Amino acid sequence: MAEPRRMSEKVIALVAFGTVDPSCVQALEAFEMRVREKYRGVDTRWAYSSKTMRSRMAERGVAQPSPEMLFASLMDEGYKRAAVLCLHVVPGVEFHELRQNVQRFEGMRGGFEKIVVAMPLLSDHADMTRVADILLRKCEPKAPGEGSVFVGHGNARHASDAIYAAMNSLMMDRNPRMFVGTVSGHPAPEELIAELKNSGVRSVRLIPLMTVAGNHAKKDMAGDEPGSWKSVLAESGITSEAVFTGLVEDSEVASVWLDHLDRAFSRL
Repeated sequence: MAEPRRMSEKVIALVAFGTVDPSCVQALEAFEMRVREKYRGVDTRWAYSSKTMRSRMAERGVAQPSPEMLFASLMDEGYKRAAVLCLHVVPGVEFHELRQNVQRFEGMRGGFEKIVVAMPLLSDHADMTRVADILLRKCEPKAPGEGSVFVGHGNARHASDAIYAAMNSLMMDRNPRMFVGTVSGHPAPEELIAELKNSGVRSVRLIPLMTVAGNHAKKDMAGDEPGSWKSVLAESGITSEAVFTGLVEDSEVASVWLDHLDRAFSRL
């Protein structure tokens, strides 16, 4: 990521789960360039919300701060106003922890005057329908017997998991051979097999509904290990082909995140 340099009292903090995959890092950097081009004269900084990813980066000799470490540093540097863009897909556990923690820096003696946290990608019905329409245009199955399955992370223990089921319904309303599932929540692969077969699907493209196509996409979605989407579908007689492109790499989908940032920055 680009080296920090002070340009104004406002700053944009980009927060991602994190990744050590070089191609995924490049995807995040490309998104950062779009932010820098749009907000010329405003500093942009990164933080990784995953402790595991930060540790793995450190093992490779790259220090990546947590959101809390970043905000402590920015406060010491004299920044007064910050817009925080969460590059998560849904407002899950890490997003709510992020919002709670970074807002504690607002109003500290000698600290930030205002911090506005932008929402993740799929935050309301308008976001969901917008993203569903984008994915429909680009990934709609054409051949008979072919389907598309968008695979997100999911979290069966958090209310945000319901967003994936809602996205699955939106997709199927648009095309009965387009589906949404998760690797750690609902719908799980076993839950979609009957719907796939009822729709006449014999082969699918597995497409990450994830910010970047990192380990979850390569192992939990498309890996050969038991329990992966690829393996579970194969056991049911459905073949699959994986696509390794994260949502942040799609310019139209990335614009949804950027619109969230616009709304947050306008409130500074």
